[in-house]
Amino acid sequence: MSILAQAAATAAEGLQKADYQAINGATNAGLAYGLAAIGPGIGIGYLVGQSVQAMARQPEAAGMVRTTMFLGIAFTEALALIGFVVFILLKFV
Repeated sequence: MSILAQAAATAAEGLQKADYQAINGATNAGLAYGLAAIGPGIGIGYLVGQSVQAMARQPEAAGMVRTTMFLGIAFTEALALIGFVVFILLKFV
């Protein structure tokens, strides 16, 4: 076990402050995008589920429900794209 600790200490000595900042930036950016993707994922799942339920209850309104569903999916997916932009900004700035 002490050999592993010694190897980790030796590797840590070689890292500079800029390396730690890069590692922290990548970690934070990944967390930010992961959290930003949770909301749209839940929203799209709920939206499609409710749309399928509505189409099953009233098949004659399926065309209107489907159109509204696709619009809702597009708006919800825009949130994921905004999260991706924030991810890129955190990663490279």
